[in-house]
Amino acid sequence: MESMDLRKAGLKVTHPRMRILALLERNTPRQHMTAEDIYRQLLEQGDEIGLATVYRVLTQFEAAGLVIKHNFEGGHALYELDRGDHHYHMVDMNTGQITEFESPQIVELLHKIASEHGYILDEHSLVLYVRKKR
Repeated sequence: MESMDLRKAGLKVTHPRMRILALLERNTPRQHMTAEDIYRQLLEQGDEIGLATVYRVLTQFEAAGLVIKHNFEGGHALYELDRGDHHYHMVDMNTGQITEFESPQIVELLHKIASEHGYILDEHSLVLYVRKKR
């Protein structure tokens, strides 16, 4: 994404927005980051962007559809860039580790279930809370 994408999303191009967007884009492999994680990384890069500004920009990005905010059970709000793909999450209840996965079979089953009840599936989300086998 570039400054043009910020404009398309209805946001003015500012230094904090560009720096936060660039940080989220470089976040590979995709990690789910808290606002504090983003703030710390900006500080490490020498950016003097306050934590309140990070929260404000993330809220604006979420409203504009640029990021997805997750509120997994027992944790802080986590953010990831909305890359347009549909994926699911597994949260390890012991470690808090988040694993992303895709499953066409799940999507197919959800469409079938909705149809059997007279509906068309519009949106869905799925989070699995898991523990390692012993």
